[in-house]
Amino acid sequence: MKSSGFTLIELLIVVAIIGILAGVAYPSYQSYASKSKRTEGQRELLRIANLMEQYYLDNRVYTENMKNLGLSKDPFESEGGYYKIDATVKGDTFILTATAQGSLASDDAKCKELKVTDAGQRTPSSDCWD
Repeated sequence: MKSSGFTLIELLIVVAIIGILAGVAYPSYQSYASKSKRTEGQRELLRIANLMEQYYLDNRVYTENMKNLGLSKDPFESEGGYYKIDATVKGDTFILTATAQGSLASDDAKCKELKVTDAGQRTPSSDCWD
């Protein structure tokens, strides 16, 4: 009589292989997810910078109040809720700051805060803007 099935050793080997693959794949997935959420913050920053320039053309002054730009809140919250965006105005210059919210703030620590100036300068490093 021949028995069929898997031995305990074979099952343990399969579980170990799955564990190793998951351990390698999860950090890559987490990095990809953070990068895709960061894109939302970048897109909104550039859109609001465009609105700021239009406001400046119409009024000869920048505004810190996002509602003056036709946005719903001040500070503005991105569509997915991953970023809050606020403006700082000093004379004829502005800095827009997108600050990561919730789990993204800890998952994407090096790019927690994205900034754009009236001159188009983007900070932090280019790694956060790729």
